[in-house]
Amino acid sequence: MIETSYNPDVLTCLANLSNDEVFTPPSLANQMLDTLPTAIFSNSKTTFLDPVSKSGVFLREIAKRLMIGLETEIPNQQERLNHIFTKQLFGIAITELTALLSRRSVYCSKIADGKYSICETFTNEQGNIIFDKIEHHWKNGKCTFCNASQEVYEREESLETYAYQFIHTNNPEKIFKNMKFDVIIGNPPYQLSDGGHGRSAAPIYHKFIQQAKKLNPRFLSMIIPARWYAGGKGLDEFRIEMLTDKRIRKIVDFENSNEVFPGVDVAGGICYFLWDRDNQGLCEVINFNGGTKINSERALNEFPILIRQSQAIPIIRKALASKSNRLSERVSSRKPFGMPTNYNPKKKGIPCWFTQKIGLQFADEKDVTDTFNLIDKWKFLVPPAPIAGQTDFSKPIGFYYEGNTLIAKPGECCTESFIVLGAFDTEKEARSFKSYIFTKTVRFLLLQTVVSQHVTKSNFHFIPDLGKYEGTYTDEMLREKWNIDDEEWHYIDSRIKAVDLMGNRKKEEIE
Repeated sequence: MIETSYNPDVLTCLANLSNDEVFTPPSLANQMLDTLPTAIFSNSKTTFLDPVSKSGVFLREIAKRLMIGLETEIPNQQERLNHIFTKQLFGIAITELTALLSRRSVYCSKIADGKYSICETFTNEQGNIIFDKIEHHWKNGKCTFCNASQEVYEREESLETYAYQFIHTNNPEKIFKNMKFDVIIGNPPYQLSDGGHGRSAAPIYHKFIQQAKKLNPRFLSMIIPARWYAGGKGLDEFRIEMLTDKRIRKIVDFENSNEVFPGVDVAGGICYFLWDRDNQGLCEVINFNGGTKINSERALNEFPILIRQSQAIPIIRKALASKSNRLSERVSSRKPFGMPTNYNPKKKGIPCWFTQKIGLQFADEKDVTDTFNLIDKWKFLVPPAPIAGQTDFSKPIGFYYEGNTLIAKPGECCTESFIVLGAFDTEKEARSFKSYIFTKTVRFLLLQTVVSQHVTKSNFHFIPDLGKYEGTYTDEMLREKWNIDDEEWHYIDSRIKAVDLMGNRKKEEIE
């Protein structure tokens, strides 16, 4: 260290500290800024807003670019600094602490008009990086703006409320006195506790995007979890809105969040996008997977979810070309027999499969519902979270195998610990269906809709339902049936773990 010049950017170090409200590394901020036209950094009238400032990294990096781009127009360095900080850069901090940090990063002083500030013309402590403590608007135990839980977030005055200023208003244009912004860019908070069972949290990042669009900027760019690709909790309408918006001209997708946030684990990966108000068209989708970069240009709404890997699209098209029903129509919903995961076993009643650890016990007959007439069938049961613990989707994924699935006999039911993937009149059909699900090809089609550890019936949308199941299915059979070529098969094979390489339970434990 004595012989080596070592001067790390403090914001790079800070980016590794939090899993809650993730700080943005300078390198990532600059990648996002690189998607904007370079001409805007040479225009003294261009205005920028970071509505969720944490470290101030976006504003700092924009200031660097403007200092170079405006050198000809405003030759005097101090005049250029004063103009940039007072007329072009604006931020809304998410907490009082991040307000101080942002000002320190941008103005070199936590007090905008202090003696150490590099801007000479501010007349107040906040400058253009503001923070006003906002309260939630409670109704029936939830905030009407962000859906936060009153039980969790109604706190004593000295604590942060996490009522983010940008989204706790119906009139965001009034925050900066009806200013118009050319560029809105940032890294919003991802989720808030919604007071649900256990550690339940609801996504919140989409609310910042929707609010930013109300201001009608020329460009909008935010970095967010990739889970919106397939919708999910509170995100279905947002997903449809994003997929049908032709102003989204670029999406950069990282299957492993560690590629952009070292040491931070975001299940399902991370993406950032560029929304261009004045230019509609196809979207450039750039997917990063373990150092491999794949580019494609496509309409985002070809499918009801966003397919992150362009190599998967022709395979999906081939599988769906037969116009068969989709397996999502056969798969049960959660709680197929009406009983939650924490349902307590009874001493007698209807045989019921609980968690894999508890196994086959009994449920009270009055607690069991059979809305879809499944109980008298042979049932193939699978867990709703088959890849629990796996968050890096750039690695091969397993889903279902002998160790986490079972075939339930007629007369048996299950708790919410399982969903019914298929129900049949005979054991032979159930086992044939099981072999179909165990193929890499079918599990690959499932992977295209999965962005978290949870799997529901909607995730089986791209898997054809063959209707009648006979014999043992293999990948060779499906390749021939769907005309999957060698290159496509190589890609499928690289993305899915083989069943025989995964953990297995003894046969007597699952029958």
